[in-house]
Amino acid sequence: MSVIAHVDHGKSTLTDSLVAKAGIIAQKHAGETRYTDTRADEAERGITIKSTGISMFFEYKMSAGEKAEIAAAEGRALKVTGGGESEVLKPATEDGAPAITDDSYLINLIDSPGHVDFSSEVTAALRITDGALVVVDTIEGVCVQTETVLRQAISERVKPVLHVNKVDRALLELQLSPEDMYQCFARSVESVNVIIATYNDELLGDCQVYPEKGTVSFGSGLHQWGFTLCKFARMYSEKFGIGYDKMMQKLWGDNFFDAKGKKWVKSDKDGTLERAFCQFIMSPICKMFTAVMEDKRAKIAKLLKAVGVTLKKEDEELVGKPLLKRVMQKWLPVGDAILEMIVVKLPSPAAAQRYRVENLYDGPLDDAAANAIRTCDTSEGAPLMMYISKMVPSSDRGRFFAFGRVFSGKIATGQKVRIMGPNYVPGKKSDLWVKNIQRTLIMMGRFQEQVQDIPAGNTCGLVGVDQYLLKSGTITTCEEAHCIKTMKFSVSPVVRCAVEPKKAQDLPKLVEGLKRLAKSDPMVLCYTEESGEHIIAATGELHLEICLKDLQEDFMGTEVKVSDPVVSYRESVGATSAQTCLSKSPNKHNRLYMEAHPLSDELADAIEDGKISAKDDPKLRARAMADEYGWDVTDARKIWGFGPDGSGANLIYDQTKGVNYLAEIRESVVAGFQWASKCSVLCDEQMRSVAFKLLDVTLHADAIHRGMGQIMPTARRVLFASMLTAEPVLQEPLFLVDISVPQDAMGGCYGVLTRRRGVVFHEEQRPGTPMVQMKAHMPVMESFGFNADVRAATGGKAFPQMVFSHWQVLAGDPTDPETKPGKVITDVRARKGLAPEIPPLDRFLDRL
Repeated sequence: MSVIAHVDHGKSTLTDSLVAKAGIIAQKHAGETRYTDTRADEAERGITIKSTGISMFFEYKMSAGEKAEIAAAEGRALKVTGGGESEVLKPATEDGAPAITDDSYLINLIDSPGHVDFSSEVTAALRITDGALVVVDTIEGVCVQTETVLRQAISERVKPVLHVNKVDRALLELQLSPEDMYQCFARSVESVNVIIATYNDELLGDCQVYPEKGTVSFGSGLHQWGFTLCKFARMYSEKFGIGYDKMMQKLWGDNFFDAKGKKWVKSDKDGTLERAFCQFIMSPICKMFTAVMEDKRAKIAKLLKAVGVTLKKEDEELVGKPLLKRVMQKWLPVGDAILEMIVVKLPSPAAAQRYRVENLYDGPLDDAAANAIRTCDTSEGAPLMMYISKMVPSSDRGRFFAFGRVFSGKIATGQKVRIMGPNYVPGKKSDLWVKNIQRTLIMMGRFQEQVQDIPAGNTCGLVGVDQYLLKSGTITTCEEAHCIKTMKFSVSPVVRCAVEPKKAQDLPKLVEGLKRLAKSDPMVLCYTEESGEHIIAATGELHLEICLKDLQEDFMGTEVKVSDPVVSYRESVGATSAQTCLSKSPNKHNRLYMEAHPLSDELADAIEDGKISAKDDPKLRARAMADEYGWDVTDARKIWGFGPDGSGANLIYDQTKGVNYLAEIRESVVAGFQWASKCSVLCDEQMRSVAFKLLDVTLHADAIHRGMGQIMPTARRVLFASMLTAEPVLQEPLFLVDISVPQDAMGGCYGVLTRRRGVVFHEEQRPGTPMVQMKAHMPVMESFGFNADVRAATGGKAFPQMVFSHWQVLAGDPTDPETKPGKVITDVRARKGLAPEIPPLDRFLDRL
């Protein structure tokens, strides 16, 4: 399972409770240690930067009711042996490991970052987990990144449970009454359920969270206390002699206990009755808080006796918050509440892989590998299927552990496996290596434990695989197996900078360092431009800063010179070509006639999201394009390719009639199209949202005169000509800016946004707090230094978050150097070492 949330909502602090419960850290240090923050800069900044895996062993005694609930959820008959559940995944025991009973659980947990710049780490974590613990701050509620990570979780078919965190702040700082607390909790639960309902997946079933079903917990990660309704329902059902299930229902929602009439009622009788949740749960907690914070010793002793907590001698000397933490930790340990939710409410790998296999496997869903994934097969001789989702830098400089999840079979030290990169095609030899696994490791936060083998359903680290895979890939023993699907990220690397070594002799170190940096992060791109610049592309300013720090300190060991950050643009068209464009091949024997026209924004987004792709069945794709995007079915069936890289949001299709030898030149035309769409005509940036139609072709009768060398450059020229005659435009990337700010400081935010061409489109007051949530769109070009500006303008009261939103046309004529896009194009061309002016149309267009 993974822990996901908005930045600073308390994921790492909460994870400590499970780490402490597993006996890895001392209970008294839990909440402050942040065990899963393994880097020095994570401790310094107080945020998680890389996702960290840890495997923990727990004992949990299930009640008969819980066993029945799990069996029903997994759709199987219950097999009970020795009072335990026999179909639980069992970890291998080693000397000194706890004795394994039927109530033993191995939890592979990944703590992920919450900052939008690192959401690729969240995607990598979700791919290899089956359940997600969503953490929401009581006061801030559901924020922009909460929605992003929840959407990713549901698209990966990962089941969520919710923890409402920082309840101590609501009680101590805001001093909310029990009823206000209930309303606050209800709002958070409702907001999460709205997001889940919006992106719901039928195969995942109803995965909304409900306190009365035990899928929501409340508490404080920092003070290490928390509860689900289950704990109180058990206690009160014994005390009052009411059924446990009935008590669960009564403790949430509009249920009031009328003590005089000794009955449950649905209304509060004009405010005379207290809601059951407040009366039986929040009021006792509030009383305990008040007694401890006011240091009323007699009252504390009475309350402790009532809840059955005894303190050690040294604990009794504590006062204020330390005492509160110790008391609450003993009374309502958050580790117990979360462990119960994970074990009972989140699916086991065997249950989850049944409905996740379609999302995971790229091949036919009835072959041996797919069936092994579906059943999470751990039997002897089962085919190994493992996905590597990221590379974790090891202490041995420049080497990496390949971190991933075994979906079927067993991975063992010394085992001979097929290592398949993301570009592997079944039956071909490219992107495939057959090697032995050097070592298998269990990842334990900042440490690793070496083991002989690891069975299906677990995450693990491998040594030696980093030589063959760049960022991710599939490892299998089955020769017919296809790859496990490549991950889709919710962000894109739009902020770039060029780096060069301070001393010329360090250039080889820089090249090697960039290779290692590209390996260490799922999202960062490192490449060399034609001008010779070494470019690092990241998702935002913070991501870029962390990448540069890693490059200099960990992967190179020397300093580099860094250019100002630059932004990627996209070149597009605003209308259909004003004329049919003709280009002749260098030998003048072949002619290509073409026109360009813009794609709709919806279709371009669908191609970028992978809803429409080159891999789809052409007939089904044509039908979808006709029904949803208004394309002509005949045209849509004749699409030759998408570009750049076979997957971009540009396409070329054939509208010719009765042309001889057309099939022979198709590959050459598509190669020219890929080249042109990668480096377009205005300033060598990628094209986006352009469709080219091939209208007519004249070819030489002799095959030797119509080879790739004649057709490919001609195709590129005619594409550029078509683009220049179709009102070319420049698209710039926009960030979605999400700002939490008190009402009195909003003016400062507006001022900064206006200066940076930002447009506010949504403003919402947080109920019960002075905070306002603002949403705005702002060009990435204007975003550098934005955080510092906003903090200065609001006296540090505003918390901005930026994530890539969409592409938007930069208003103005790009061919006029005086306009905004014209100036941008001039700057980009100068930076890339190109001629200052856009090439004239005559260079690409031939006369009839």
